[in-house]
Amino acid sequence: MRAHGTADSFRLAGIALASAAIATAVGLVGCSSTAGPPGGATSSPTKSSGSATSSAGSGTETTTGGGPTVSTSVEVGNTIVYAFTNQTATISCEQGKSLNVTGGKNTLTVTGTCESVSVGGTKNNITIDKVNTKITVLGMDNTITYKDGDPKVSNVGHNNTVTKGG
Repeated sequence: MRAHGTADSFRLAGIALASAAIATAVGLVGCSSTAGPPGGATSSPTKSSGSATSSAGSGTETTTGGGPTVSTSVEVGNTIVYAFTNQTATISCEQGKSLNVTGGKNTLTVTGTCESVSVGGTKNNITIDKVNTKITVLGMDNTITYKDGDPKVSNVGHNNTVTKGG
C-alpha cells in the first residue's frame, strides 16, 4: 500500500513541526531568561522602559515591546534561537552561526553573516545582512529579506515571501 501526500498534508506537517519548534524554543528561553543565561551570556531586563539588551558571546541583541522584557534568544551550539512575540529586535549573527526564529509578529534586523536561517513562526518581518547556505521557512505570513549571499530557499510554509534586496 502506497501513501500519497498532498500539498495540504505536507503543509499541515510543516505547521506541526513549526509548532513543536516554537514549544521547544520557548521552553529553552524560559529556562535561561535571567536566572543564569548559558555560555557567558548576560542579560539586563528593564520593566520601566520596555526595552532590554542581552549579549551571548560577542553577539548583542536589543529588544523593545510592551510589558516586562526578558532575554528573548539563547544560543544552542552554533544556533541562535529567537522565540518571542510582538517584539522589535536587532540580533547579531556571527560568522558560522545559524538563526532559528519562532514566535510571531516580530520585526527583526539581523546583522552579520548567518550560515543558515530557519523561520517557524507567523507574521514575522525579518531583514538579514547575509545568509550563506540556506533559508528554510516553515511558518505562515512571514516576510524575509536578505541583502547578500546566495542561499538555497526552502519555503514549505504558507503565504511567505523571501526576497533578496535591500
